[in-house]
Amino acid sequence: MTFRKYLVLAGITVCATAGDSLLARGMKQLGNINVSLHNLSALLLAILNPWVTAGILFLLAFFACYISALSWADLTYVLPATSLGYVLVALIARFGFHEVISPTRWLGIALIAAGVGFVAAGPSVTPSRQHLDSRGPSRDALSPQVKL
Repeated sequence: MTFRKYLVLAGITVCATAGDSLLARGMKQLGNINVSLHNLSALLLAILNPWVTAGILFLLAFFACYISALSWADLTYVLPATSLGYVLVALIARFGFHEVISPTRWLGIALIAAGVGFVAAGPSVTPSRQHLDSRGPSRDALSPQVKL
């Protein structure tokens, strides 16, 4: 994998973590308002909160990086490889928001981190897909034919 691809995976992890954390901070700042599609004024108030707005922007960047990664790697590689964000979210929740995290949750987070190590050791693309990608799109894929 190239350095650029590692940057995309890091962008997914950082943007998702930052986006979720900023959303949480903004929603905690708003208090106990009922945000739903049935309460549009509360929804608008939430979206206009600067922390929530920043969170939304980071999550948009996350989705841009995510679709970029899916264009060159399998879903079974991208999703687990970006699960490092769970570790970062837990650390931010514990030390930034002073949330209590049970030992069972820490164990689950450790298992996720170990799983990331197993996934990272494997190929990012299924071998049969690598072969097809190196040949380029087939003529049939470019011009579908209609049978009468």
